[in-house]
Amino acid sequence: MGISTPTAIQERAIPLLLGGRDLVGQAQTGSGKTLAFGLPLMERCNGQQRQVQALVLTPTRELARQVGRVLTALGKGAGIKVALVYGGRPFAQQEAALAGGAQVVVGTPGRVLDHLKRGTLGLKQVRMLVLDEADNMLDQGFAPDVERILAQTPRSRQTALLSATMPPWVQRIGARHLSNPKVLVAEEGDGSDPDIDHVVVEAYTEDKFQVLRRLLDEPAEGATLVFGRTKRGVRNLGQRLQALGYRVAVLQGNLDQNARDRALEQFRSGRVPILVATNVAARGLDILHIGRVINYELPETHELFTHRVGRTARMGRTGRAITLVSAADLSRWQAIERGLGRRLPRVSASGEPAPEPQTASRMRTSSRWRRRGSSRRRAMA
Repeated sequence: MGISTPTAIQERAIPLLLGGRDLVGQAQTGSGKTLAFGLPLMERCNGQQRQVQALVLTPTRELARQVGRVLTALGKGAGIKVALVYGGRPFAQQEAALAGGAQVVVGTPGRVLDHLKRGTLGLKQVRMLVLDEADNMLDQGFAPDVERILAQTPRSRQTALLSATMPPWVQRIGARHLSNPKVLVAEEGDGSDPDIDHVVVEAYTEDKFQVLRRLLDEPAEGATLVFGRTKRGVRNLGQRLQALGYRVAVLQGNLDQNARDRALEQFRSGRVPILVATNVAARGLDILHIGRVINYELPETHELFTHRVGRTARMGRTGRAITLVSAADLSRWQAIERGLGRRLPRVSASGEPAPEPQTASRMRTSSRWRRRGSSRRRAMA
């Protein structure tokens, strides 16, 4: 694959996993976590045995496809087959891959459970299980499905949890499923930190779209990934930009799998330079030419912010992250900054340095925000 020097997480994780240790590993997006668990996983599998020996669970279809591509490339030399199982695709093709003797399964929890219920997938011979993006895999939404899957794997299995963010509750829950795990946390300056130039743009809510247009009209190296919050909002934003002549693809969970694949292929190939997406693109989108990420709407947590902006500056490259913040966003943004442990530089909508940030309550009642709010209330009346 043309890779000869391990990244920091690979150098630390691979020997531990080869030695049979359970692992909780945290490292920034783009730092090489897939190879960090993928190489030991391949060593644990026997290409002569036609049973599933390793299982990798991911929160999104896009991440499953990304991990599957890497593991398929790794397994070719050893004759190890990889089967992808995720929603939005017919069962028949996946059942054929499983029946064909795949030793590694990469999939999303819902579809993995479906195959377990159908009897087309067995996990009794699993030697290694990986939860990729473990913070998402163990949250309230996925946890019940993950628990059901884990219950059908041998207690003797080796387990690895990996993610760019690892809240304390992940380790607490993970401790129930891991045996004396080694905890690896990326240290500042170890080479895994992405080189991202951050800027926060203060803008009135009703001005955000014009600010976004100005940003998209600026010369930029690489592609641009724009994050919205809701499926409907992302769809509408993409349509507005397309109507104005911007070459935009849209990625959100309500699209069928063919449409999702088509949007990603257009963006990945460079035919479309702008992708507007929900958090479905915050994980597993490994596209090296993304030069900047624009948070048109804020994520819910600082962990999601980290995953979003980690789509740029991957594998030693540089990138830019621009976050639009209105008065209504201030409380959430201040919580995100507290979670990040730092305050990011701010500019006004025109690009000038912004004054020292105020508290949310003061900013909402300050004259420059109150005037705009008053005119809006008069218009509504």
